Amino acid sequence: MNESSASGQARIVSFDDEPLILVDADDNVIGHMEKARAHEGEGVLHRAFSIFLFNSDGHVLMQQRAAGKQLWGGFWSNSVCSHPRRGETVADAARRRLEEEIGVVADVHYLYTFEYHAQFGEIGAEHEMCAVFFARSDMAVTGNPTEIADFAFMAPETLDDALATDPERYTPWLKMEWPRIRDAHWDEVTAPPRAG
Repeated sequence: MNESSASGQARIVSFDDEPLILVDADDNVIGHMEKARAHEGEGVLHRAFSIFLFNSDGHVLMQQRAAGKQLWGGFWSNSVCSHPRRGETVADAARRRLEEEIGVVADVHYLYTFEYHAQFGEIGAEHEMCAVFFARSDMAVTGNPTEIADFAFMAPETLDDALATDPERYTPWLKMEWPRIRDAHWDEVTAPPRAG
């Protein structure tokens, strides 16, 4: 899957000590915690988001996470994943992160929010209240190498097959989000963009 390589500027856009937004099971804010600490042990529930970027061919951008990531480094995942910052809406954070991580400026479209927990052995865990978005763009992708080792656009059917035949290469949240998008939100994703 080496169709494209990450060749963007090595700008650091994520910090271990940045405060994540802690929430309860109803997504009410209950505090803040440094990112590295929030992912230790079994993880502490915090807000996050995932974005699936599609080009005009209907292919979705996949990224291989940088090897230095605290969790799931080197695994393949969806286009962009991150966390909103204190005082930032999730949608604003998603738009910001598209530009920071892959150099794309685009509107994001909300699909759904879900809570999940995924353990990465003894290293730590993701415990997230994750908002899922999609975006459309044909801008050239420039992967930020501090976040991304590689990236490639995939046809939806190719990703379906890859998750079925080689699931261990992919992040756990992708394996939860993509089937739900395909089953429950595909009409939204593939609908022609609204004018205006």
